[in-house]
Amino acid sequence: MSVPEAVPARFGPGSRVQVRRADPPGHVRTPWYCRGHNGVIERICGNFANPEELAYNRDGLPVQPLYRVRFLCRELWRDYEGNAGDAVEIEIFQHWLEAR
Repeated sequence: MSVPEAVPARFGPGSRVQVRRADPPGHVRTPWYCRGHNGVIERICGNFANPEELAYNRDGLPVQPLYRVRFLCRELWRDYEGNAGDAVEIEIFQHWLEAR
């Protein structure tokens, strides 16, 4: 059994990224509230078939790097009144991320 070819990882832990501001039709795995916001790569989770393609019974290839991205709550919600260091971590596929 051969291993599917993966898209090379463009980011590493500590990289600053921005989530694409997009609203494509169909099934997406990137939460609306983080689109257009800046975060920092916490870690690379591995390479996985693209779930946005799998939802339509396609092969999901090439496999995509999946990252855990850390966002400060005040970056996501401007009126956030909690601790300044509070953060949310979201797993996001590479095709949704741009370098900052």
